[in-house]
Amino acid sequence: MTAADVAKFPAESGATLASLYDLSTSAMRRIYDRRITGAPVLDVESYFPGARRFVDVWPKLREEALRVAEDLGQVPRFHELMPEQAEISANDGRDWRMLVLKAYGTSLPRNTARCPVLAQTVSAEPDVLSAALSFLAPGKHVPEHRGPFRGVIRFYMGLSVPTLADGRPAAVLTIDHREHRVANGECLLWDDTFPHEVRNRGDQVRIALLLDIRRRGMPLDMALLSGALISAIGLSVRLRRSQLDHA
Repeated sequence: MTAADVAKFPAESGATLASLYDLSTSAMRRIYDRRITGAPVLDVESYFPGARRFVDVWPKLREEALRVAEDLGQVPRFHELMPEQAEISANDGRDWRMLVLKAYGTSLPRNTARCPVLAQTVSAEPDVLSAALSFLAPGKHVPEHRGPFRGVIRFYMGLSVPTLADGRPAAVLTIDHREHRVANGECLLWDDTFPHEVRNRGDQVRIALLLDIRRRGMPLDMALLSGALISAIGLSVRLRRSQLDHA
């Protein structure tokens, strides 16, 4: 789950809201699971051909992200944006910070101003609903969890990924119990309703680009439901824009 998910539910805290969140996500998963099937990891060319735009400019995206990282204390922690997710964000005392540039169709002007190349690339791809830079502290573990909404799929690109002594990426993304190591400039597309977790085994901050992509090719009834949900989420974002724009 990314900071883009903060817009899906009201920004309140407490056990009651967490319970409602769990009930809502479980119900949503059941609806989509009955109608949409697919693999955990998806073919990028088939599901998101626009990924090429991001791959082509990834060194510039890295430069922008590294500039943001110079003042990382000004970037909010994920659970500061979405208190309901403290269980996976504030679980071990290590930071998981997010700079949200776009959330369900709504751009956040102060944040996008910090990353003009990324903002321009996102604006050129209408299927990109949300975009965020994700900063994972050394040693940080985001426990296994599942996204609620199969109407979108998740794009992940490594921008500044620490490496192990043997040269492998130190950040491990585990999806449906299978490990994936995504190096700088590489990308992965997956369905985040499958169980997934991430761990930074390196000694430096791992920086990644996370995008939520509109899922195409769904049955008509699910496409209509997804459109309605996306519109509702977008309205929530517009109402909360000042809370999300942190530059």
